[in-house]
Amino acid sequence: MFEQLGLIGCGLMGGSFALAMKRAGLVKRVVGYSKSPSTTERARQMGVIDIEAPSALLAVSGADLVLVAVPVAATEATFKAIRHLVTPDMLIMDVGSTKRDVIDAARRVLRDQVGVFVPAHPIAGKELSGVEHADPHLYAGRQVILTPIERTLTAQLSKAQQVWQALGCQLKLMSPEAHDAAYAAVSHLPHMIAFAAMNAISGQASGDDFLSLAGPGFRDFTRIAASDPSVWRDILMSNREELLAQSKHFQRALHAFETALHAGNPDALETLIERASETRAHWQMSK
Repeated sequence: MFEQLGLIGCGLMGGSFALAMKRAGLVKRVVGYSKSPSTTERARQMGVIDIEAPSALLAVSGADLVLVAVPVAATEATFKAIRHLVTPDMLIMDVGSTKRDVIDAARRVLRDQVGVFVPAHPIAGKELSGVEHADPHLYAGRQVILTPIERTLTAQLSKAQQVWQALGCQLKLMSPEAHDAAYAAVSHLPHMIAFAAMNAISGQASGDDFLSLAGPGFRDFTRIAASDPSVWRDILMSNREELLAQSKHFQRALHAFETALHAGNPDALETLIERASETRAHWQMSK
């Protein structure tokens, strides 16, 4: 049981975490701050937070647990805003989709106190952002990746594991480098491809006509293209080196299909499709 959760960022991810903590009886009080006062007010009205804080620093005051749920590009500024009230007994976590940049920011800003920070990435979310869509069940049964560093305190890591397990999550520990490489492949690149596919169609004179004929397969393939633009701008930029490396792999795979089509080679085309089909058929999503 935590006395106070300091919630910085009262949107979908942060709001869902606060609701889940309350539902599980793991926190007595939630003090929240968002850059937009209307968001903080709405979070209080919904019961996501109990007290509105006028600043990130005051949201942290008196907290024994802090969740930084802001866009990854805003992480360093957030650490700077709260560093004067960070204590050795506090547990700080984030929910960012990239980890190396977040950890680098924590090292630069928190310095001697960086050990209280346990970087986290819950594999959960919705296309719809905002506290209005906060859901106490968002994290239940989902995987959470923790990427501790050499200076992460054992006690804080243990607390972080206990928190997420109490919310019904499956935990996995990875290095920040391995995390960013993996999620460039299975998350960031697929989002970029979905964005590009939509732009490729909408940029054509007949794009609207084409879209009017699309069915469930196209809907499922492009679902993630409806994601929040500012959030995904930050994610793609922050992991651009790994993303560009994965983009090269994709371009080579796409080129293989184009080569088969140019050559009029149905056997080569079928082989490429069969390989993808078998891989997809044997893949099971981690819970």
